[in-house]
Order: sequence, then structure tokens, then C-alpha cells
Amino acid sequence: MTLEASRSRIGEKVIVAWLFLAASVAVLITIGIVFALVLPTIEFFRTVPIDRFFSMDPWGPLFADPTYGVIHIVGGTFAIVLYSSIVALPAGLGSAIYMSEYAGPRMRKILQPLLEILEGIPTVVYGIFALFFVGPVLKDNWPTWLPGKMGEEPGFQFLLAAGLVLGVMVIPTVASVASDSMNAVPRALREAAYGLGSTRMQVATKVVVPSAFSGIVASFVLGLSRAVGETMVVLMAAGAMANLTLWPNDPILTMTAFIGRTATGDISTGGTAYYTVFAVGSLLFLITLTVNLIAIALVRKYREVYE
Repeated sequence: MTLEASRSRIGEKVIVAWLFLAASVAVLITIGIVFALVLPTIEFFRTVPIDRFFSMDPWGPLFADPTYGVIHIVGGTFAIVLYSSIVALPAGLGSAIYMSEYAGPRMRKILQPLLEILEGIPTVVYGIFALFFVGPVLKDNWPTWLPGKMGEEPGFQFLLAAGLVLGVMVIPTVASVASDSMNAVPRALREAAYGLGSTRMQVATKVVVPSAFSGIVASFVLGLSRAVGETMVVLMAAGAMANLTLWPNDPILTMTAFIGRTATGDISTGGTAYYTVFAVGSLLFLITLTVNLIAIALVRKYREVYE
């Protein structure tokens, strides 16, 4: 006797076909994005040599005498990600540990909606917050007694203001994914640790966090990927100068900000400046893809499987 149906049902076929269509659409969209980037990028490199693109020359593709040293805006992107990570990763992980191990049911009902509200705020609102509140507050209270470059008062837009607000924006993403991973750790592991006399802090840091390490790595990478691809905050608050710097009081230009400024500007279609947008977009796509591939490898290596 078999449990399989003697004949397939029409409803099942429709559901399977719909699922296949959904998966196919996702793949086709990805392929379409790749083709949309690759073809104009090839046109760009027919005019600009690749060694000139990856040089230390200044970044000025829209100048009368254009220069294409993309390293300056790649450095600006990594600088903003670094500053946002200093805020988002510890705060997000700490929030996840608190909600998973310390907060009671009533407190979770308060904190979880707050995190969801933060995650749902439009990025342009974060940009306005950085530009008209965080930036002026930091500027007015800048410690000018610091030596050298650090003591110079920042301008209207600078790295620290954008980095802090971008870090706050990423906190809910990190906290939500990491908390879900910690909640998936079996209760028996916690009870065994408590039975051996461990404190709540020891259980959280030596049992739960190591057991949920793959999920925590995934949350970090998801947060960093969002920081790399963020546009409005850096467009409004980080500045428009392609400086290769880590000084918090300097303005910078990121890859996404360049794409946002240039693609919405008055540039002629088919020119080198036009194709520059696609070249930078392709590089951004490759950086994000590389980060995600590394994350997948780490998750697979440290993944814990529970019965």
C-alpha cells in the first residue's frame, strides 16, 4: 500500500508551477541586472583603460579634463561602512542578546515593535535627520582642542554624521536576524549550562552566542550589505568630495552617492560620463557579491544543526 495519490491533482500542479515561476522570475531578474550593467560597462572600458580606472588618480569623470581614479570613492564607501559598523554591529548584537536572554515577554512586546518601526522608517528621513540634526549638533560641539586634522571643525556634511546615522539605521536589521538565530538555540543547552552553575551572562556569551554564530554572521553581513548599498543618507549627509580619508570630520563621496547624483543629473546618453555610472554600479555589484559569498562560506563552516 502506498501513501502517494493515484493521480496528481490539478491544484498541486498549479502550486508547483507557481513556485517554479516565482523562482524563475528571481533568477531572470538577476540575469537582467547583470546584462544591464555589463554591456554599458564594456563600452566604458573601451574608452577608459582598466588600469586608469583602478588608479590613484583623483575622481572627476564629469570634469572638463576627466579623471577616473575609482579608488577614492571605493575608499569613501568602505569608510562609511566602517563607521556604521562601529555603531551597528555591537549595538545590534547587544540588542539581540538582551531580547533573547534578558528581556521578559512584556519588554519584548515593547522592544520588538520599536525595532520594526526603526527598520521601516524611509531612508530619506534618516538622511534629513543626519543633515539637519546630527550634523549640526556634532559641528557645534566639535572638540577643537584635538590635535592636527582631528581638531578642525567639520563642514556642513562629513563622514561621522553620515556614519552614525547609517549605523543606527542598520541596527534593527542586525538585531532582528541575530535574535531569531539565538531564539533557535535549544532551551536544553541553556538549562544544562544553568545546571552547571553558570550565570546568565556566561550562558549568553559562552553558550548561546557560539551556538548561534552562523546566524550572527549572517546578520552582520546583511547589515553591512545594506550599509554598502545605502544611498540617501550618504547622498545627503556625507558630502560630495571624493576624499580617500578616514578622518571623521572630512566629507567623502561613496559609490552609491555618485550613482545617485550622476544618474539624476544632466548627462548625455551614450557619453563616457554616462557609462561611468554603469562601471561604478558593476564594481559595487561585484563587491556586494564577494561579501555575500564570503558570508555564505562562513555560515556553512560554522553552522550548528540541532535535532
